[in-house]
Amino acid sequence: MPQMMPINWMISFIIFIFIFILFNMMNYYIMLNLNKKLNEKLNFKMKNLNWMW
Repeated sequence: MPQMMPINWMISFIIFIFIFILFNMMNYYIMLNLNKKLNEKLNFKMKNLNWMW
């Protein structure tokens, strides 16, 4: 039965960097979309406000 090759630190580092970059990209685009929706809602509310002074 062949011996399993251990995962060396370079492969572990590459996997970590890949997951880290993927996570950051997802987080950026999700927050970007949420901010657009929030800004649209706030702008819509602000247009309908009638101030008394």
